[in-house]
Amino acid sequence: MNNATMIEILLVDDDQGDIDLTLEVLDLSKIKLNINFVKDGVECMEYLRKEGKYEKATSPDLIFLDLNMPRKDGRVTLQEIKNDPELKRIPVVILTTSDADKDIVSTYTSGANCYVKKPVGLGEFQKVVQTVENFWFTVVKLPSKI
Repeated sequence: MNNATMIEILLVDDDQGDIDLTLEVLDLSKIKLNINFVKDGVECMEYLRKEGKYEKATSPDLIFLDLNMPRKDGRVTLQEIKNDPELKRIPVVILTTSDADKDIVSTYTSGANCYVKKPVGLGEFQKVVQTVENFWFTVVKLPSKI
């Protein structure tokens, strides 16, 4: 993608502090980003399927998905995304506090495109998000929207 193209991101996280921090870091981007967020897997699937209040939602180019959320966690949400023929091509970056081997293995097995552990400190968090942003929006060629 080039810098003239708006990149659509869906951030799925239930922690308002993490949402605010991620939005703050991504707002510093030189790349044109449009970031939407939802609080859990139920809302994520409604957004992706354009149901209810999300009927006019824009399909994301990339999803940042937390694992530990209420109602429907990221593990189940990831499986639903990757089992849906209309959604499975959307890259999913797991962005979570978990560094458990079982989570890493299970999410890659379920089709995650990347697994990133959220660092604790602000400076480290900023570096990680900027590195992920640079990789996914500068190095990688994302699929075209259908």
